[in-house]
Amino acid sequence: MRRTLTALGAHGQVRQLADSARTAVDAAQALGVEVGAIASSLVFVHDGAPLLVVTSGAHRVEPALVEELLGGRLERADADAVRAATGQPIGGVGPVGHPAPLRTLVDVALGAFEVVWAAAGTPHAVFPTSYAELLRITGGTPAVVGR
Repeated sequence: MRRTLTALGAHGQVRQLADSARTAVDAAQALGVEVGAIASSLVFVHDGAPLLVVTSGAHRVEPALVEELLGGRLERADADAVRAATGQPIGGVGPVGHPAPLRTLVDVALGAFEVVWAAAGTPHAVFPTSYAELLRITGGTPAVVGR
């Protein structure tokens, strides 16, 4: 992940956590930040193709909002589909570093934080970034994905 972030011109350094940060709450506690500042990367299947939704840890993705935005049908990907699309395990999926680019939505709620923290490919690794940088490195589209 470090090489990927460097290649993308990201400024944050990957940080290894002693405990797992599989959930936004776990990551926030380990980092001493608000849960809303955790950028959770979730994989869905939208009309048969993987869709990455990077959401604030402060809320869940509401499929109806995403379906309204994109049209079509949205389903949560299973562990095998997540691994196939990202090369990373559930609980450690980062917003970048996937075998192929993924269509990505980035939660506008993350824009409320100067620093957001995202997984770095494993449940024990995270990196700091900004909302603007997250949009840039993912090529994502800003979206309201939850309330």
